[in-house]
Amino acid sequence: MAAIPTQRESEAARAREVRGRTTLPGSPVAPGSARALVRAALAEAPDVSARLADDAMAVVSELVTNAVVHVGTDVEVDWRLEEDGAFVVEVCDRHPSRAPRDALGGEGAYDTPEYGRGLRLVTTLAESWGVTYRTGAKTVWARLPPGGVEDPDAPAPDVALEVAEDLAPQPHRAVGDRDWLGRGALSFLAEASDLLAGQLDENLVTALTGQLLVPRLADWCAVWLEDEASVRGGAGGGPDRVWHASENRIEELRCALEKEPPCPPDGLRSGPEPYPWPGHVLGAEGADGTALSYRLIAGGRPLGTLVIGRCGLACFPDEVTGLVEDLSRRVALAIGAARQYARQATISAVLQRGLLPGAVAQIPGLSSALVYEPCDKGGPSGDFYDLFPAGDGRWCFAVGDVQGKGPEAAVVIGLARPWLRLLAREGYRVADVLDRLNQLLLDDATEAADAAARALVAAGGRPVAPGDGPQTRFLSLLYGELTPYDGGVRCTLASAGHPLPLVLSPDGTVRTAARPQTLLGVVEDETYTSESIDLRPGDSLLCVTDGVTERRSGSRQFDDGDGLAQALSGCAGLSAELIAERIRRMVHDFGGGLPEDDLALLVLQAE
Repeated sequence: MAAIPTQRESEAARAREVRGRTTLPGSPVAPGSARALVRAALAEAPDVSARLADDAMAVVSELVTNAVVHVGTDVEVDWRLEEDGAFVVEVCDRHPSRAPRDALGGEGAYDTPEYGRGLRLVTTLAESWGVTYRTGAKTVWARLPPGGVEDPDAPAPDVALEVAEDLAPQPHRAVGDRDWLGRGALSFLAEASDLLAGQLDENLVTALTGQLLVPRLADWCAVWLEDEASVRGGAGGGPDRVWHASENRIEELRCALEKEPPCPPDGLRSGPEPYPWPGHVLGAEGADGTALSYRLIAGGRPLGTLVIGRCGLACFPDEVTGLVEDLSRRVALAIGAARQYARQATISAVLQRGLLPGAVAQIPGLSSALVYEPCDKGGPSGDFYDLFPAGDGRWCFAVGDVQGKGPEAAVVIGLARPWLRLLAREGYRVADVLDRLNQLLLDDATEAADAAARALVAAGGRPVAPGDGPQTRFLSLLYGELTPYDGGVRCTLASAGHPLPLVLSPDGTVRTAARPQTLLGVVEDETYTSESIDLRPGDSLLCVTDGVTERRSGSRQFDDGDGLAQALSGCAGLSAELIAERIRRMVHDFGGGLPEDDLALLVLQAE
């Protein structure tokens, strides 16, 4: 008969089960990912105190942040609960020559890098810690005692942002402020950083800033944003956003602050700097207090000013001013990132508009419907389309897909679409257009390679940075010519490495309308051929990109087993618009989530 384990043995066995390991990329999202994994593991562990869990979050965050900021390689995180309830975490990076840095040491007041409170915090919270060097790797480890480091004078920490509420507005609570700042403030900063880093709208960033600060760290705060074009420096006009713990004070406070805009000092000092106390609009309970301003600086550029105030204090505790300064740097980085994203989105939108036709042509005897959905709203898509008049009673259409996305894809589309129009209007037939476009892409790739080679020589043989060298510029293209006549439309078309077009007859039968040929920009002197079909009244031609055919659901693709043809056969009797919408909806529903590739489809229906 098997021995029944004792309670201590059972607890030890459960503790041994609380362990995990993950590898994270050396990017800013790594600390948040590590915290989430460890938090989930400890939530399932028996008898893990809240203090130990909070300490574990802080130590994991700091060790991973140190590795990401100072090393930048992939990071392997290994954690476990030992039999006695102690928590051990090991963070391994791939740069053994770089020792871990203390985030608080050796940094000037105006160039503090964006990471947490460093290994001094680990020293405070850990029972022991150290560094192990191996060939090709370095591991920084820490061991936290069961229950966490005991401090009988410190208040019990809370979770995430709510723990900031323990900061009291009264001077006699300054010691409590320092106790909380030594433990819970890092969790506050870490969670606030995750929250701010995910925002791409500067107005939302400022709104979140107020929610983070009021009433947790201040009774009121305001943000002035600087216009990068005019560089008004926060010295003109009222604040962009104002918050007060009491909402009925906000408008009065805004009016007072409009008369006292912050005057930032010369240079790029982030603060804090004294700010006049607007006590005359805060009522009897707010007659006295203190206010500070912080310059919001990111990338060496001023972006705005943050002002905070607390009633009843002669001055803010140093620990609070330091915490707000840390937060203000994160706010500035988030505003800078949001502005950069907005600039990039504007450029991308303008570029995208230039790469696509302003409108599709109206063709006698033919109706058309188009669906175009780039998966990346912030950058140029790799898919494109066109439907244009070519003269002499001809119209031409194209649906293409460039290998890759972003600027490289935009270069190819910027070459292909105008050349298609030019060659078509010069009278070149379908196969000749593809022959010449293929050669154009090959010539352009050769010129790019020559330019890269010259740059390499000019650089003294040093390798160019990733993405700066010549890029492959392959293009899959379905291109066709339409000639209406009495009783139908003559369609001559060719597919170069593109999903084959399908023809739907009024009776629901579906057939392919071209044969596969080689991608454009791959084979020198390739000769392309075209095929012709007649679209009778009620016939519909469906042209798609691989965002449709290769839409995935697990290991299956939408076009497996002729899935696209089956979907199209169920569209008999529908108009071009309804066919396009039904196929689009079926593609979306197939994967159960948003498409992961650009999606374009064109339906042409003879009337």
